[in-house]
Amino acid sequence: MYFLYFSKDCNRAAEQLKNNPRHKNYLEQVSLRQLEKLFSFLRGYLWGQSLAETMEQIRRETTIDPEEDLNKLDDKELAKRKSIMDELFEKNQKKKDDPNFVYDIEVEFPQDEQLQSCGWDTESADEF
Repeated sequence: MYFLYFSKDCNRAAEQLKNNPRHKNYLEQVSLRQLEKLFSFLRGYLWGQSLAETMEQIRRETTIDPEEDLNKLDDKELAKRKSIMDELFEKNQKKKDDPNFVYDIEVEFPQDEQLQSCGWDTESADEF
């Protein structure tokens, strides 16, 4: 049943597979994004794409373009981009149990250049 849908919409097929009570115990630790990638690889294979072509297509679909205007996307595409950003955040997040975790990081920023001032911060506190 899932394979009928994934040739068109890998996201829908992944959701159906993950939400199926029959497979729930096996897939509860597998992320939806991982299942989508699996279906994308299968779709690429069935369409006759090489592994390199499929991987490049998946990379384009799972990479956020910082210059892209997210306000112009429809709800489905925006949700997809947000999901990608959430996954990247979780992947890069440092947790208390991580070996490289540092609680209080203090960073000194170089003061080599003359700082630019803005109009709002040049007024004195007495004027308030």
